[in-house]
Amino acid sequence: MRAALLVIAGLALAGFIAVSFVLPQMVGAEAKEAAQVLVTGADAPKQQVTAAAEKAGNVTGAGAGVKVAPKSDPKLGDFKWIVENNGAIRGWNEKNAIEISVTPKLEGGKLAWTCRGYPNASMPASCGGR
Repeated sequence: MRAALLVIAGLALAGFIAVSFVLPQMVGAEAKEAAQVLVTGADAPKQQVTAAAEKAGNVTGAGAGVKVAPKSDPKLGDFKWIVENNGAIRGWNEKNAIEISVTPKLEGGKLAWTCRGYPNASMPASCGGR
């Protein structure tokens, strides 16, 4: 009887460790993977906005008409992006509660991009992550 109780207590402890430490790391890895998909999904509209802004010499209207199709992944969920009139790109993934903001700035006739995302711990280095 005593041995059975020790086995049950050991199993309970192992379950607690799995729930407390292993599962959050798995969720963190999934969020990082989803963040990379969000950042990569902004590449094509960035090229379109860059071409329009550099041609016009201004970001005003550079995002007009630029559309990004939503993407669905069975593991990571749905990804959506919106391109604003000024060329800024917003992207999000509800399943992993992550979002990015990619903003353009025209400097010397060339467009520079700044990417920031939330939560910071999920973002790749190219989007303000660690």
